[in-house]
Amino acid sequence: MKIGIDLGGTNLVVALCQESGEIVTKLSVPTKVGDPEGVKADMKALAKKVCDNRGTSYKHVTSIGLGVPGSIVKETCTFEFATNLQMKNVCFADAFKPEFDVPVYIDNDGNCAALGEAAQGAGRGAQNVVMVTLGTGVGGGLVIGGKLYTGSNNIAGEIGHMVIVKDGEQCNCGRRGCLERYCAATAMIRMATEAINGTAEESSLRDTQEKQGKITAKDICDARDAGDALADRIFDKYCDYLACGLASLINILQPDCIVLGGGVSGYGEKLLIPVKEKTAAEQFKVGDKTTPIVIATLGNDAGLIGAALLNR
Repeated sequence: MKIGIDLGGTNLVVALCQESGEIVTKLSVPTKVGDPEGVKADMKALAKKVCDNRGTSYKHVTSIGLGVPGSIVKETCTFEFATNLQMKNVCFADAFKPEFDVPVYIDNDGNCAALGEAAQGAGRGAQNVVMVTLGTGVGGGLVIGGKLYTGSNNIAGEIGHMVIVKDGEQCNCGRRGCLERYCAATAMIRMATEAINGTAEESSLRDTQEKQGKITAKDICDARDAGDALADRIFDKYCDYLACGLASLINILQPDCIVLGGGVSGYGEKLLIPVKEKTAAEQFKVGDKTTPIVIATLGNDAGLIGAALLNR
């Protein structure tokens, strides 16, 4: 058996998993933000409890993996830094001893989600998977040959900071024109807000903005579903940008599939249909074969499963 741990800004979740990564049982507690020793204690307590609940001997656990929202040092199993957790340079290598005398692995939570989807989710059965998460930002991960690819400095897979518009929108990373500035949920909202404020065109989004004081990506999708012309143009533009980024990833990596996760992916087929069409038109291909683009299926469990499989 393996143990997978997802350390989030709100909750700490620990799962007992089979060797394949399939979750047997899981438990969670609120994260003790700013209290690294408390977090370590909770991790060990929950690890013991998920085993106890299933009658599994601690000796039958072969590895423990942690997914964390920040920078890490794999070699020492150290969580370097994450603003939202108020933790810095926390080593987890010995956090589970003496009960669990097994290797402990650590990686970024986005990478863990990618590995989880590749192993047990939308990319199951594929060896080479690119995951792109479309949320408040744009993240992702690369699975090559069934294993995470994180590069020489352990930070490969920063898909959101691939430039798709030269000298474009300023990104928080310091560059301009990053995919994140055009394909995050916040980017869709920005484009819609600019359109509303820059034209007198009638749109239900204008009414929503006046009533709520803001609009969301879901509001834009709902308005498009209702036939709002402005919302439809904004969404089409969003898909253009996303397809540009996905086509570049395909042209460079030629993966078995691309998995889309994050809040925007909840739009499902209504997102997939235009994005597939636009991406196919831009990607380099032989014959009629195109790289499948699919929606993530595991939700929050993806990170837990991926963490459990970090020993790969």
